[in-house]
Amino acid sequence: MKILVLNGPNLNLLGLREEDVYGSESLKDIEIKLQDIADNSNCEINFYQSNAEHELIEAIHNALNHHTDVIIFNPAGYTHTSVALRDALLAVKIPFYEVHISDIKSREEFRKKSYFSDIEEKVYSGRGTKGYELALNEVINTNR
Repeated sequence: MKILVLNGPNLNLLGLREEDVYGSESLKDIEIKLQDIADNSNCEINFYQSNAEHELIEAIHNALNHHTDVIIFNPAGYTHTSVALRDALLAVKIPFYEVHISDIKSREEFRKKSYFSDIEEKVYSGRGTKGYELALNEVINTNR
């Protein structure tokens, strides 16, 4: 099974920004944990992060070309703004799981709407960085 973990804007600053909201783990720390889980389950896992919407769209398109089976996606700030990312996910028809470190439903009003929550397989929100592991374990267990 091929899995892409896709991260949106500012997630490259995890561990440095708003630790009270996002915790102290870096994106690299998360990737190491996910790589271990994937290795133990004989899955191929790739990671990509970008602050640019068009690069995330290209990564989604490339996932189709690389025969990716599932995407785990934290769209970050694009959660609440990007119809283009939504359209890319609908176009490639690759199942995806939405992850948010903070609970978007309990934050500012503008963060409560996700452009992805009605088309994802499942959303993990407010579980800290553990949400990535929960999503990956669900992907593995669902696709065995």
